[in-house]
Amino acid sequence: MTDIDDAKDRVRAILAGISDLENELEEELHRREDAVLYQISNRKVRFESDIRAAHRRVRLAFTTWVRESQPRNVLSAPVIYAMVVPIAFLDISLSIYQALCFPLYRISPVRRSRFVVIDRHRLAYLNLIEKLNCVYCGYASGVLAYAREIAARTEQYWCPIKHARRAVGTHARYAEFVDYGDPEAFQQTQTRLREALAHDDCSRTDDPSKNTESMK
Repeated sequence: MTDIDDAKDRVRAILAGISDLENELEEELHRREDAVLYQISNRKVRFESDIRAAHRRVRLAFTTWVRESQPRNVLSAPVIYAMVVPIAFLDISLSIYQALCFPLYRISPVRRSRFVVIDRHRLAYLNLIEKLNCVYCGYASGVLAYAREIAARTEQYWCPIKHARRAVGTHARYAEFVDYGDPEAFQQTQTRLREALAHDDCSRTDDPSKNTESMK
């Protein structure tokens, strides 16, 4: 086995370890549902009635919230909310793009609902403005995560090559890309990585670190 093959095996082992830890974290978070007295049913969060009543009692009144808000937060709010226009445009554009192109490339579609999660507005201890803020943040962050996964799958199809310089914040699929300056590996690996995209199981999470088996 060459040093390159050995390095690839170590990367796969690390990704498998990350996947195991994420599964363990998910199980622990589910166990916390009982600790905080809420349950998830049909994708809706339900609290016990007494807990919901306690949440309402600590909710900050709208007038109090406005009075205690820092001026810089109030003044910058229009700028923040104006960003919903390009984010919504990105959301629509991405959905159209993958609907038209992913079938041509035989890439499994990214499930938007796994990234855009909006549920914090149901918390009774938030006032109207706080709920609106949570809806906005859930939407904006979710769309950007959705965009990242669509871009990652596109990059894996067209250009699965690592950068010469270290890139900060790369997606999980990047670990399987071909080393910079290795033409033989690129020719051998590109087809395999493209075929792997067709078999991404969208019934599971869209986290690529959980789909590394299809890339081996």
